[in-house]
Amino acid sequence: MSVPIADQITDIVRAIVAEVLAVPAGELATDTDLREVEGTDSIKVLRLIARIEREYDVELEDDDVFGVSTIADVAGVVRKALDG
Repeated sequence: MSVPIADQITDIVRAIVAEVLAVPAGELATDTDLREVEGTDSIKVLRLIARIEREYDVELEDDDVFGVSTIADVAGVVRKALDG
């Protein structure tokens, strides 16, 4: 049985967030507010977005990215960019 694309995107986004923010992926729920993760700052958020853009070879719109706060929200922005 294959994993739905949306779930794959969410899992990859979660892994990137975990790596960039130095937090175990298992501690990050899809509804985790990334602004609340200890040690998160604007530089790490920019790194996070850059990593996601490289992973998917997309350019995420600033308005979309900075208007979201959870892993699920970020995955939704990635899906939107891939569909567009």
